[in-house]
Amino acid sequence: MTAPERERNPARTREAILDAAERLFAEQGYEATSLSQVGQEAGVSRGTPGYFYGSKAELYRAVLERCFTEVRQAVQVGRERALASGEAPEIVLEGAVSDYFDFLVGCPNFVRLIEREALTAAGVLPDAPAEIQVGREALAALAVELGLDPSPSGDAAQLLLSIVALCWFPLVHAGTIAPAVGVEMNSPAALAQRKRHVVDLVLYGVHGRAAMAPRA
Repeated sequence: MTAPERERNPARTREAILDAAERLFAEQGYEATSLSQVGQEAGVSRGTPGYFYGSKAELYRAVLERCFTEVRQAVQVGRERALASGEAPEIVLEGAVSDYFDFLVGCPNFVRLIEREALTAAGVLPDAPAEIQVGREALAALAVELGLDPSPSGDAAQLLLSIVALCWFPLVHAGTIAPAVGVEMNSPAALAQRKRHVVDLVLYGVHGRAAMAPRA
């Protein structure tokens, strides 16, 4: 792709580069992926990724930030839809959990990217503002809608961590621990069953905690 072509379709070129980089970073890892590989995968010249993003680190940052923006949008859409329905807070929570689970199922590259980040000794990008913003928004929503303690390590933070773990772990280990305990995760029906189980556990926990709360 020549420079004039880049100038005519910069948005399309950026998206093609991000798509290619996301696939390669997820499949190969950060260290094994080069800007020239990304350019080849994106169908542009080998130097084009550097032309748009400057360095591999900045391209990687852009890939992660796009992923977390998509997470935030997916959860916000579910939450706004549930709020507009006028349903009880638990139903709003159910919608958010369901949409988050669906997002993870539909974005396996995102799951692989974050797992690779967790396994990197110091993390390729120790500062992830988009990730922090997603967490803060979700934490604030849980605290307000369910009346939970919003303090650090309070009930809202603990519930959010549990939601992430319940959704995340079986998808990461769909080919290892899940089949070892007799859980199949490779069909739409199996995924739907797992999602329902996660939602039920979260809602049962919220209701159970409320039921056990001391009465004045």
